[in-house]
Amino acid sequence: MKKLLLTTLALFTMTFAFGQESKGLEGTWFVTSQLGYQQTKTGEVKSTNTTILPIVGYFVAPTTAVGIAAGNIGIKAEDASKTLANSQLLVIQPLARKYWNVAGGLFFFGQVAAPIITGKEKMSDTKINQFGLTLAGGFDYLVTKHFSVEFSYNLVNFSQTTIKPSVGEKTTITDLSLAHVASVGSEYNSTLAGSMSNAVTPLSFGFKFLF
Repeated sequence: MKKLLLTTLALFTMTFAFGQESKGLEGTWFVTSQLGYQQTKTGEVKSTNTTILPIVGYFVAPTTAVGIAAGNIGIKAEDASKTLANSQLLVIQPLARKYWNVAGGLFFFGQVAAPIITGKEKMSDTKINQFGLTLAGGFDYLVTKHFSVEFSYNLVNFSQTTIKPSVGEKTTITDLSLAHVASVGSEYNSTLAGSMSNAVTPLSFGFKFLF
């Protein structure tokens, strides 16, 4: 047992030393865009969420990167005859990532982000503002040294949302949930409940360029 512990400690020390000596991706910039799509149907009401989120980041250490995302969320609910809800939301999201090599060009990464979401539901002229913290996990496959494909999934979300209709009192919703992000609107409009329960789609993919 003692020999096993000593061997493990020696391997850990060697790995740490190698990691310190190797620059890895330190000093590398990357550009990617997370694309998400989600559609649900309840009775005759179809709800569609789309996310387009360009990201610019920089590796501050061999396997650690920081970045900023800025993009758009479109949320629409409609039945066979008319549009019931239509929202266009702006997203600003600072983030940090940590990467671990799985095998070859395949990497697993964990991401912590602080999304700020703002916009309006056009049909009811309702203002929406949200801020929060999210934890996501994903896989990144390095196709070449300058190009990769990544998939990610939101795991944990904390958010606080303020909903202010054109007439009436504003509503504040605090949400702590697993496996989805941005629980917006389920308390102020039954139509929006389905369409806005996941403002940022939980599963997304993107292409990453490194330079």
